[in-house]
Amino acid sequence: MYELTHTPVITLDPGVAANEVVGHVASPLTLLLPLIIALVVSMMLVPVMVRIAPALGLLDRPDHRKVHTHPVPRVGGFGIFFGAVLPVLLFLPLDHTLTAFLAGAVMLFLFGVLDDAMELGHYAKFIGQFIAVITVVYWGGVEVNHFPLLPDGTIGAAAGKVFTVIAMVGMINAINHSDGLDGLAGGEAMISLCCMAWLAFLSDGTSVALIALSMVGGLLGFMRYNTYPAAIFMGDGGSQFIGYTLGFLAVILTQRVNTALSPALPLLLLGLPIADIIGVFAQRIYHRMNWFRASRNHIHHRLLDLGFFHHQSVVIIYTIQIALVASAALMPYENDGLIMGLYLAVIAAVFLLLVAAERSGWKANRNVSAAGEAAIPKATGLVVYLTNLSYWVLIGGLASFQVAGSLLTARIPPDLTLLATALCGLLLVRLLIVSTVRFMPLRVLCYMSIAFFVYLVNTYQPLFLFGANPVTYIFFAVMVAGIAAAIRFSGKSGFNLTPTDFLVIVAVLSLTLLSVRGLIDDRITAITLQAIILFYACELVLNRMRYRWNLYTVATLAALAVISARGMGLIEINP
Repeated sequence: MYELTHTPVITLDPGVAANEVVGHVASPLTLLLPLIIALVVSMMLVPVMVRIAPALGLLDRPDHRKVHTHPVPRVGGFGIFFGAVLPVLLFLPLDHTLTAFLAGAVMLFLFGVLDDAMELGHYAKFIGQFIAVITVVYWGGVEVNHFPLLPDGTIGAAAGKVFTVIAMVGMINAINHSDGLDGLAGGEAMISLCCMAWLAFLSDGTSVALIALSMVGGLLGFMRYNTYPAAIFMGDGGSQFIGYTLGFLAVILTQRVNTALSPALPLLLLGLPIADIIGVFAQRIYHRMNWFRASRNHIHHRLLDLGFFHHQSVVIIYTIQIALVASAALMPYENDGLIMGLYLAVIAAVFLLLVAAERSGWKANRNVSAAGEAAIPKATGLVVYLTNLSYWVLIGGLASFQVAGSLLTARIPPDLTLLATALCGLLLVRLLIVSTVRFMPLRVLCYMSIAFFVYLVNTYQPLFLFGANPVTYIFFAVMVAGIAAAIRFSGKSGFNLTPTDFLVIVAVLSLTLLSVRGLIDDRITAITLQAIILFYACELVLNRMRYRWNLYTVATLAALAVISARGMGLIEINP
């Protein structure tokens, strides 16, 4: 287990005191490292699993209920699961509760993968779900004790365990059933996880924050391939693991980490998926349908039937989820009745609007034939020049950022030296081998390198770069202008704005607001904003790249080599 120094970890096991735990977490900045590791692992693993998915039978074939029209690999769960679990094993002590959580997660993931490959059926899925949840509840001791609206605020141990099992199994199925549109379940889960990580961090529950952020990293790596039209699906192995983790974290956060939080808060934290699954079961009961037989009566199906485009439906659901989760962040200690009333009011408004629109025959986009694509400028001489100029700005910016980072970084710790050496070796091999042999996508290595340099530069920057530095502001302003110009003038470049971009905008606004109010370390905001800008620039550059050996890839290789050499003491640079 690695140590992340200085601030004591809050163990998940109530029987172990915090000062008895071996392992530390340094700061909110350090919590980004597990997220980055999870992101990298997920992005590396998903392409590998896509290639072997047909041999494993892990293909989602279209039918009358689904919106895709061709078989899609459902292996995203591998990236999510292993990406999220690895940082937990690296950075957290394996206490009794965490061991039970991981044991249940492994069992649930295996049952999910088997279902993806063999279609086990509803009852077999329930067996796996109950085994996993009973493990974490009865062996791990994860249970609901504080209950909303009760006179003394507590519930008996036996009743609490039974309720926890039912609630967590319900959450597993809520996420599983919400996985009906590209990016939908993953995006909803990320919104909830970010809020839980924030509330846990404020309550010194660094273990909960770390698990939540590791899951966010795994989801981000998966969603890189899951934007519409998706190249992969997460499958039951992914969706069930996500629901299980969300339920687990919600219970730990409100029942152990900070019991002052309202016990009704999970309604807002987990948001729309709960209401959706309850609404679906209510309709199936009302229409005397099989409770467990898949149907097209989820909220996302109803939005599609009302004429909304795929991405519009996803953004609408994201917006509702954000409203609920933001309410949880703003009023975590409010009266239980107020929180429950707010939740029910929002959910009632959603379903009333859906019913009213359906009964009136209203249709969105009635006279629109496409999803409102902006007109692409004609390829005049000026447009071609501006397009080329914007790409050279992005290539030069990416190259200069990494080279400058390799030269100006104050010091290179041993673990980052090892990581830089590994990235340098992998990138060199990838550039040397023939393009038909793709043991690792070049795109993944480029993203990993950017994340590495952003973290390194902001964590170990020289003294003269601390604080508000005009050079940094000017550089990233130029990069943003280059991205905007490239998108505007490039036409069909393969780069499309998606619902994930909507989440990015929300994340940027949220971090900016928290930073302005002094509620979060400015370096977290800086790292996040810089990484987002450079990731978008990298995506645009890679979509236009014709040759593996070019200014950007050579500069990345050289910068990683310099970092490795400096870390090993082979060269001395004193910035």
